Amino acid sequence: MEKSTGKMKKSGAAPVQNCFRILAMTAFLLSAAGILAANERPLRSAVPDPSLPVAVRTSTFLFEPAENSLLTERALEQPLTQHYIAHYTSPYGIATLNAILERGNIYLPFIRNEVKQRGLPPELVYLPIIESGFLITARSRSGAMGLWQFMLNSISPYNMRVTDYIDERRDFLKSTRGALQKLEDEHRRLGCWELTLAAYNSGFNAVTRTIQSTGNRDYWELSARNELRPETLHFVPKLIAVSYVVSQPRRFGINVWHDKFEWIDIPLRRQVSIDVVADEAGVDRNLMRRLNAELLHGISPLDSNYRLKIPLAHHDKIIEVLERDDLKLIRYHYHLVSQGDTLWGISRQYGTPLHVIEQHNPGISGRYLKIGETIAFPSSGVSSAAPVVRQAAPSTNGTHIVQRGETFWSLSRMYGVPAQALADANEMQLDQILHEGRTLRVPIID
Repeated sequence: MEKSTGKMKKSGAAPVQNCFRILAMTAFLLSAAGILAANERPLRSAVPDPSLPVAVRTSTFLFEPAENSLLTERALEQPLTQHYIAHYTSPYGIATLNAILERGNIYLPFIRNEVKQRGLPPELVYLPIIESGFLITARSRSGAMGLWQFMLNSISPYNMRVTDYIDERRDFLKSTRGALQKLEDEHRRLGCWELTLAAYNSGFNAVTRTIQSTGNRDYWELSARNELRPETLHFVPKLIAVSYVVSQPRRFGINVWHDKFEWIDIPLRRQVSIDVVADEAGVDRNLMRRLNAELLHGISPLDSNYRLKIPLAHHDKIIEVLERDDLKLIRYHYHLVSQGDTLWGISRQYGTPLHVIEQHNPGISGRYLKIGETIAFPSSGVSSAAPVVRQAAPSTNGTHIVQRGETFWSLSRMYGVPAQALADANEMQLDQILHEGRTLRVPIID
């Protein structure tokens, strides 16, 4: 279009040129609108179309990942990653993620701060979604425990311990620090975050053996060739997909705007039941249990170094309760021994572990209970119902070498097998002492 003295020149070619210009502008606007619309829609395709150029195939990933992010173009284009993005952006997937994040909201601020302070990929914050669904008492069939699913034989370098009273794999402070330290250590040795996550899932030695046997250190190539364990092949894409979805909460309808939860840890000068403390201070019992899930029976250990985690909003009231000497902060059961009673039977009746009864009744003998004597032991808040065991013949297909201080109860927690089943498999009484170095048969209930 030309301008001359304020009037348009008359020309036979002008209408045709104007038509082409209008069509070109319309095409451009439609194209731009299409790209914007695609960027607002959740991903649904499990496998990218190889006939399209890369720039078009990845147009749906147009967002700014954080620095040091695992959400690379290559990772997001993987078929398994897209499969899991489609899964987690479905109505069921969104509902599942929202439920998990709500359960984890009291732990997430601490985890996020630890990840940030260490300069680690931000996606590691969401690893407990894959590992445990943010259920702090989660236990795998292989015995892995807690938010980060630590095996018992892997905790010693990371300042965690397991005793008859406490399992610090369920302590969200210590297990988070331990897991992130483990990831840092293995990343330094492997040099690749995808391989590090694979090692977290299947074991460092398993991954290094794969690297040595193939001569290949490219995780995605190893994955494409099925060189890794099936579970591990899905583990890394699943984490990347979850991170991609949760990192864009407004786009996908993820609820990450929970009220900020603040807590503090305090020393204890005496042994307490967290249920009693919660009741006296007017704090929700379940919240206190989730903050202190490492306490296996809801009772603090005799260890004077133990620190109780409490909601900051209730700090003053809880301190007031703890400082009252007139309050008994452990509730006791009192059992009058009658004909036919055994310590094992009393333990099952009250839902109190045998070692707790023995600790609070020094010198008591399971073989020579006296009719009429009173046995006192703390109420753990655990259901008194006997554990339900599926009626299936146990197959003894494992062994365990006894370490100092172990009991059938501690081994029961370690292997997820009823203590009585362990005793029966070894033709022993439940209250017999386990001598260090002895090899026990471990039954697996199918």
